[in-house]
Amino acid sequence: MALNIAAFTGRLGADPELRHTQSDTVVTSFAIAIDRNYCKKGDERQTDWIDCVAWRGTAEFICKYFRKGQMIAVDGSMQTRIYDDKNGNKRKAVELVVSNVNFCGSRKDDSIDVSGPEDDAAAPPSPATGTPGKSDFVEIDGDDDLPF
Repeated sequence: MALNIAAFTGRLGADPELRHTQSDTVVTSFAIAIDRNYCKKGDERQTDWIDCVAWRGTAEFICKYFRKGQMIAVDGSMQTRIYDDKNGNKRKAVELVVSNVNFCGSRKDDSIDVSGPEDDAAAPPSPATGTPGKSDFVEIDGDDDLPF
């Protein structure tokens, strides 16, 4: 049995756009920028661009709540596909088929406000995440405040 699971956290390179296939299935494609952890002394840090595709409700969620430059956490499976470009050349695409998406980073770093006046109750909360030692963590007092 093979295992195909990948997870990435990075910044959106552009606003995701919702599209429909010929059979009216909702889809969005986007790329996330991920800085490499290592760089040679004196060199600029390299960035990898990961192509992603999301379908149906996941695509709608991403297009509704995420914008260019915003941190995003995605997981899913890697997929390759071969297609002919507009010049008739065979091309290969490698992309993450997104199964799950999450907010990451602090809300103050986000470029958009995910809660609008018309849907305050429907907007999902952005979890408090960050690097240990930073003030991004929120302490919860008492068991009554836990969401589970």
